[in-house]
Amino acid sequence: MAVGSTDWSGLYAPTLDDFEALASQVLAELPEPFRSLAADVTCSVAEFAEDDILEGFGMESPFELMGLFTGIGMTEDGATPQTGQMPNTVFLYRRAILDYWAENDDNTLGEVVTHVLIHELGHHFGFSDEDMEAIEAAAEAETD
Repeated sequence: MAVGSTDWSGLYAPTLDDFEALASQVLAELPEPFRSLAADVTCSVAEFAEDDILEGFGMESPFELMGLFTGIGMTEDGATPQTGQMPNTVFLYRRAILDYWAENDDNTLGEVVTHVLIHELGHHFGFSDEDMEAIEAAAEAETD
């Protein structure tokens, strides 16, 4: 997008509420059956991941983690919440996503948020990072 096409002088970075609204829109627009399967997954937005989470992944910078699925995935019998179980949650980390978006001008912010949210939902569905990379590579190969 060319700088001249938008008057940036009065615009601000999207807030946490803006991100939550965008994530809600993405969830609502998921195709079936994924929308139904993700109905019990909550989405939460924070500025950054907490330090203990970053340390658990061996990450030194909070800008390295854009999203995280926590809970019990469907392949681990997490499709139906049990009494006392915390809800399955996808966390989106606003500042890390904004940083990635600013450095990669070939995607809109909506596309980046959609990608991160769907990636984290993939963990709920039981896919590993490697599984999702293979699926993305296959999808890209089909469009080439």
